[in-house]
Amino acid sequence: MHNLKANFDKFIGLTKSFFSDRINEFDNFQNYPRNPKMSDCQIIALALTAESIGIDSESYFFGKLKSDYTSDFPNLIDRSNFNRRHKRLYPWISAFNQGLSNILNQGEDTYIVDSIPVPVCQIAREKRSKICRENFETAPDKGYSAVSKSYYYGYKLHLVTSVRGVFSSMDMSKASVHDVYYLTDVKHSLLSNCRLIGDKGYLSKEHQLDLFSSCNIRLETPKRSNQKGKEPFAYIFKKSRKRIETLFSQLCDQFMLKRNYAKSNLGISVRILSKITAVTVLQYFNFLNNKPLNKLKYALAS
Repeated sequence: MHNLKANFDKFIGLTKSFFSDRINEFDNFQNYPRNPKMSDCQIIALALTAESIGIDSESYFFGKLKSDYTSDFPNLIDRSNFNRRHKRLYPWISAFNQGLSNILNQGEDTYIVDSIPVPVCQIAREKRSKICRENFETAPDKGYSAVSKSYYYGYKLHLVTSVRGVFSSMDMSKASVHDVYYLTDVKHSLLSNCRLIGDKGYLSKEHQLDLFSSCNIRLETPKRSNQKGKEPFAYIFKKSRKRIETLFSQLCDQFMLKRNYAKSNLGISVRILSKITAVTVLQYFNFLNNKPLNKLKYALAS
């Protein structure tokens, strides 16, 4: 179904081109005492290739590489080594994601903010689970999902995208943290002089005034039914909000956002970042080929 080597070649080509002024002659971001068998750029490209074709299990992925693609990847490293280096390259993957999204979001003046639950285990295992509990500040906890009308144990992914569905900024918080607190992070992001559309979870006069006065960001949210002066939410805003909901559906379906194999906070963070970066790269391929940005399943076809 997928030519994994052909897809990898597309990702490695784009990665090396993007970081051309920041890598050395061996395609690494730093000088190693002994050059590794796989370069830093190859590690990033390999991780994004796996995510783009819906393989999020490193064990299965490396088993596939060793059984079916031995000749295509003669310098393949051990899975544990790949895992460690993948986490260490988090800042570079983030820069890659942000750089491509800045290109795709040029001229955008309207953005959407929303959040989605990211469970790490079943709620029944909450008390005995040790996943991601290495630090109290970054440990998961119990939260409520208004969509499924149930409690879950894990994190909450906050995401800002353009109305075209292209990533702009993201963050993760404990599941119990209210959505409105993410607006403080938005103020310190690259957004300014734009409109930000959110749901009722972001309704806050204090944050609305703060965003406008500090960054000239106009926050638009529907009002609650018991508020004075309630008016119908503009249809254009309702229609625009559907874009981020569709993106969340793609992340959950095609990229399996809610299936977790990580054991540490950094592990789950880099996995989620890789999934979002894979989406951005596929959108960028569609952009280069003059295709609809969000036809992600067909981005690697040409």
